[in-house]
Amino acid sequence: MRDITFTILFVWYPYVCLTVFLLGSLIRYDREQYSWKASSSQILRKKQLAWGSNLFHFSILFLLFGHTLGLLTPTSIYTLLMTVEQKQLVAVIAGGVAGVVCFVGLSLLLHRRLFDVRIRATSTRMDIAVLIILWVQLTLGLITLPYSLAHSDGSAMLILAHWAQGILTLQPVDPNTLQGLDWPYLVHLVLGMTLFLIFPFSRLVHIWSAPVWYLGRRGYQVVRTRRVLTTGSVSESTRQPAELRQ
Repeated sequence: MRDITFTILFVWYPYVCLTVFLLGSLIRYDREQYSWKASSSQILRKKQLAWGSNLFHFSILFLLFGHTLGLLTPTSIYTLLMTVEQKQLVAVIAGGVAGVVCFVGLSLLLHRRLFDVRIRATSTRMDIAVLIILWVQLTLGLITLPYSLAHSDGSAMLILAHWAQGILTLQPVDPNTLQGLDWPYLVHLVLGMTLFLIFPFSRLVHIWSAPVWYLGRRGYQVVRTRRVLTTGSVSESTRQPAELRQ
C-alpha cells in the first residue's frame, strides 16, 4: 500500500499537476482574459500592504529561483564550483534567511486579508485558500531546515534533485527512493505540486503577466502643445518621432 501511495503521489501526481498548470493557464488566458489579474485592495491598510507585499514578493522570487536552480542543476555541473556539502550549506543559509523574510511578509498579508472586514468581504475563497496554502508551505519549508542540517552530506538534497530532474525529463525515478526522506520533505513536495494544480484557478495567474520587460524598455515623454495646428501648418518639431524629442 505504501509503495502504491508513493507511486501515485510522486510519479503520477506531478504530471497531473503540470498538465493542469500549463493547459489551464492557456485556456483561462484564451477564454477569461478579464479575470487575468490580481485584484487590488491597496487603498485599505496601505502601510501593512506595502511592508507585507514587498517582503513577500522579493523573497518568494528568490526562493523560487533558488529552488529551480538547486533542484534542476545537474550534480556534474555545480560540483565544478563547489562540493555537494557546500551547496547544501549555501542552500540552508540563503533559503533560511529568505524563508524568514517571506514568512514575515506573508503573515502580514494573511493577517490583513483575514482580519480586516472590508478586505475580507472583497476576497474570494480561492484568494484566502491560496494565502493559507502558501503560508503552510512556507512553514514546512522552514521546518525542513533542521533536517537538512542533520543531513550535512547532502544526501536528502541529492534524492530530491534526482526526483525533480527525472520528472522534468520524463524519466521518473523509483518512488521508493523517497521513502527514506523525513515527513516534512514529503509534505512540502505534495503541497508544492498542489500549488501548480490550483494555479490556473486562482489569482496566481498574474505571475505570467509580470512586467519584466519594463526593465529594458526605453523611457518616453508625452509632449503637448497649446498651439492650434491646422492642415499644412504642422511644424517640423511635431513631425519628429516621439523618441527623438525625449
